[in-house]
Amino acid sequence: MNQRFYGHGKLLITGEYLVLDGALALAIPTQKGQSLVVEKSEKPGISWLSLKSDGANWFSTHLSYNDLKKELPKQPKDPKDRLIQLINAAQQLNPYFLEQEDPLKVTTTLEFESNWGLGSSSTLIYNLAKWADVDAYALLEITFGGSGYDIACASNHTPILYQLKNQKPRILQTQFDPVFKNQLYFVHLNKKQNSRDAIANYREQPTEHIQNAIEKVSGISETLLTCEDIMSFKALLDAHERIVASILNRSTIKQELFSDYSGSIKSLGGWGGDFIMVTAANTNDLDYFTNKGYTTIIPFAEMIY
Repeated sequence: MNQRFYGHGKLLITGEYLVLDGALALAIPTQKGQSLVVEKSEKPGISWLSLKSDGANWFSTHLSYNDLKKELPKQPKDPKDRLIQLINAAQQLNPYFLEQEDPLKVTTTLEFESNWGLGSSSTLIYNLAKWADVDAYALLEITFGGSGYDIACASNHTPILYQLKNQKPRILQTQFDPVFKNQLYFVHLNKKQNSRDAIANYREQPTEHIQNAIEKVSGISETLLTCEDIMSFKALLDAHERIVASILNRSTIKQELFSDYSGSIKSLGGWGGDFIMVTAANTNDLDYFTNKGYTTIIPFAEMIY
């Protein structure tokens, strides 16, 4: 019998970086995610196929069960070795996983573009954890690391408030449906941000004001949910940007790339890549971004699950 697993993509609306140290963060599962299908095969080992959103093959390999036993570098760069590392980690958590060495075909299918930063890795980890019958947060911890909000998004069907308490995730399902959502858009910055590099950069920053920033950002996360007018919403976004910029000791994305834009701009996740959230009074405001070459623009209602 075939097995199918599915995880939603993710966007971190508030709390980037600071969520690692206990800030309350607002995150949304996206409409598009990734599936993983396991089928029986006649070929010994595991035939792995990863498909893009258009059905094109973006990664394929064949794993013998002996491959799963080979020594790997601590941080493998080869995609096949990274996949083996993930499977090995799942086997550490569940020694019975793949114990029978059945011939299998595994197919993963992304619904979003692989360079969008919506969670191609986190949805894979979530789906693999479900297949292996292990805790997805534990699998994340011993492989890629991170706060785990993306794993929470993969498994949820509503926006969530996410917080680490004593390094354990606390998840509260919530609603994030502002009356002015037709003025909110997500713009892709045409490059993918490596979240591990972004986290490493954050860890190098001074920590003196981290707790104060956590308290302010946690308050913003809660207030955004009840915000009833766009001007107050924009003020909260701008305040959040200033807080994180001060922690990272850098300019905001708006100051760096879009200083003459009339609306507000909010970084999402690791600064410098993937999506930003922007406010636009009307669709004509979006011409500002397309004229600069940023043509992937998704309305709020088409992004959030």
